[in-house]
Amino acid sequence: MDDQPMEKDVTSELIDLALHEDIRDGDVTSLYFVPEGQQSSAYIHAKADGILAGMDVAVEVFSRVDAKIDLKVLKNDGDSLSYGDKVLEINGSSRSILTAERTALNFLQRLSGIATNTSRYVALVEGTRARVLDTRKTTPGWRELEKAAVLAGGGTNHRMGLYDRAMVKDNHLAAQDGLEELQSAINQLKHDRPGVEVELETETLEQVEKFLTLDGVDYILLDNMDNETMAEAVKMRGESGPALEASGGVNLETIAEISKTGVDFISVGALTHSAVALDLSLEFVDK
Repeated sequence: MDDQPMEKDVTSELIDLALHEDIRDGDVTSLYFVPEGQQSSAYIHAKADGILAGMDVAVEVFSRVDAKIDLKVLKNDGDSLSYGDKVLEINGSSRSILTAERTALNFLQRLSGIATNTSRYVALVEGTRARVLDTRKTTPGWRELEKAAVLAGGGTNHRMGLYDRAMVKDNHLAAQDGLEELQSAINQLKHDRPGVEVELETETLEQVEKFLTLDGVDYILLDNMDNETMAEAVKMRGESGPALEASGGVNLETIAEISKTGVDFISVGALTHSAVALDLSLEFVDK
């Protein structure tokens, strides 16, 4: 479950799309109500406590709008924020700052919200072996950015997509005839794509016991098991063997007890699909 790098080309396309949908053929408010040539200073600051993420994207938004804007990064991704903390200093054309403002804040608030949400889950498993995982339940097109925000919040990335890990779930298993056929499929995958890991979903201890006899299994997913059953699965696995991942029914109220079962990972779709944007604001200041 290695950390995954962002794909810069995808991020670049997202910025282009976001600016196009907001500006089209011109920011008419700034063009007609802000004097041409006027220069200003502004700050983006936190209006709530949280964890920062998305700073590189916000900086790029301002630079795309106006390469002459001077930007000073005051806080970096992963930094803790308190109310009033300044995260970015901006100097330059008043028109350009206003044109870029909303798009930059949209990225920064959304991604900081994910980082902040992730940090809450991570804090609750502190002192255990469990690491908090994201999922593929991300905003279409935003996956690299949102998974980077999970890292900023102290979480760990699960697979990036369908291509970098085989996750054999109940519907896939229903198409298999048995363990022999499953082992054959694992062997073939490992031969054809040696860098791809294999994870098998289980719903019962009987399945766990069977899958522990297979070669080439990197992870076993414990799906919607109660804590007592997961603890038994950890005992069955022992000190060596596939990593165990808990999934299903995970929230801020349940994750602490789940982590005490001894599982290696806990996947939480809510890190991304239920994150609330962190309140950040841009304000002009007197020079």
